[in-house]
Amino acid sequence: MRENAIEVSDLCISYRGLKPYSIKKSLLHFKRNTVEDFQAIKHVSFSVEKGNILGIIGKNGSGKSTLLKALAGIFAPDSGSIDLKGNSVSLLSIGVGFQKELTGRENILLSGMLLGFSEAEVGEKTEEIIEFAEIGNFIDAPVRTYSSGMYSKLAFSITAVLETDIILIDEVLSVGDSKFKKKSYRKMKELISDENRTVIIVSHAMETLEDLCTEVLWIHDGEVRMQGGSREVLSCYEQFMK
Repeated sequence: MRENAIEVSDLCISYRGLKPYSIKKSLLHFKRNTVEDFQAIKHVSFSVEKGNILGIIGKNGSGKSTLLKALAGIFAPDSGSIDLKGNSVSLLSIGVGFQKELTGRENILLSGMLLGFSEAEVGEKTEEIIEFAEIGNFIDAPVRTYSSGMYSKLAFSITAVLETDIILIDEVLSVGDSKFKKKSYRKMKELISDENRTVIIVSHAMETLEDLCTEVLWIHDGEVRMQGGSREVLSCYEQFMK
């Protein structure tokens, strides 16, 4: 049995927001808006063996992206634990990770250094990243001028070329033109063929999950509904959604 690359134990994450309350009522009764907690992740536990590809599925709002961001270290747990066993980790997600006022080229350097690579190591790979991204002269334009497709191309290229031990993918494979989709799909299959690399993919694309993943985790309303072989879990999920 292989060692685990990821161990999540009794994880809980809540968001805090204001409960809707009219300004008129607030002024008349001199009351402040009450704060409401929304529990996005509820006592979630699972593990992923080193080299496995785990798919995460669930309806919108079920907590999938929150879980991925917690694994990436963007969100801190309220309770429970996440153990990545000392592995380096990268997150592919639209809208996460780039400084919008910086150029694509500058963001390559920043992203690479945030992943733990030295400036020299990122420099050696920069032209390869730019070539793979296929965004032309926009590489020297501010990221705020990018379309979502260009953004995803650059984000995918950085992660694909600067390889980490754990890759977290949040729907990015479904964004971009058809040519780049095929190219990124081939590259992803190449990356995950490495038996030492662990991958987690959040997606609504059932065919993608069945094709790429060794197992699937089904999250429903912040809780683990089922975990097991891809075909079995996806079949149960599909029946549930009908």
